[in-house]
Amino acid sequence: MKVKKVSQLTGISVRTLHYYDDIGLLTPDNTTEAGYRLYSEDNLATLQQILFFRELDFPLKQIKELLTSPTFDRQKAFELQRKMLIRKRIHLDGMIQTIEKTIQNGKGELVMTNEEKFEGFDFSKNPYEQEARERWGDKAVDEANKKGPELREKMNEIYIKLAGLRHLPPESPQAQAGIEQWFTYLNQMGTYSLAAFASLGQMYVDDERFKKNIDQFGEGLAEFMRDAMKMYAKLNNGK
Repeated sequence: MKVKKVSQLTGISVRTLHYYDDIGLLTPDNTTEAGYRLYSEDNLATLQQILFFRELDFPLKQIKELLTSPTFDRQKAFELQRKMLIRKRIHLDGMIQTIEKTIQNGKGELVMTNEEKFEGFDFSKNPYEQEARERWGDKAVDEANKKGPELREKMNEIYIKLAGLRHLPPESPQAQAGIEQWFTYLNQMGTYSLAAFASLGQMYVDDERFKKNIDQFGEGLAEFMRDAMKMYAKLNNGK
């Protein structure tokens, strides 16, 4: 199945599928003589598993590590994902019930206690953590928990800085210095070549979910980052 057909089947953009290939997350089993990617049934099963992990908020780097682990068992992973998704559904059902009560409370149809207003919220732990520890070990989970808040804070700092530069030309020294920070940050979480970096920037614009999340820091930021990342890759190629 060619990449366009896979995109139509799954709803994943062609650019995203190309990016997954670039970073070694999902590499098609074959290519045509003309260079077109050809996805096998096994590739599609892997893509399905990737999307289940993404639904559970696993980062791409961790998904790649799991899929390439010698001990990875696809069927057991599906069973674990089912357990995680059921827990997520139960949690969301509780949140929906709380917000429905809150709406009724606002209309004067019922009176909520302070305790009822916060039912369903639980920030004390990750509901999927125990399953993750059992399947992939304490070390990986502890490392993710340790770095997570620090990395998220740093990410937001860079986004805010780049948003303040987005009206400058992408090739300007200020823009390139800012985007270099982003390149360095990404390589703290994984390994990104210059080509993958430029490809990722294009996905920020092509994938509406990325674009929406990035543009909340400033209208047009996703397009600015795409152009600056492409220019960074071009300027640093061969260094």
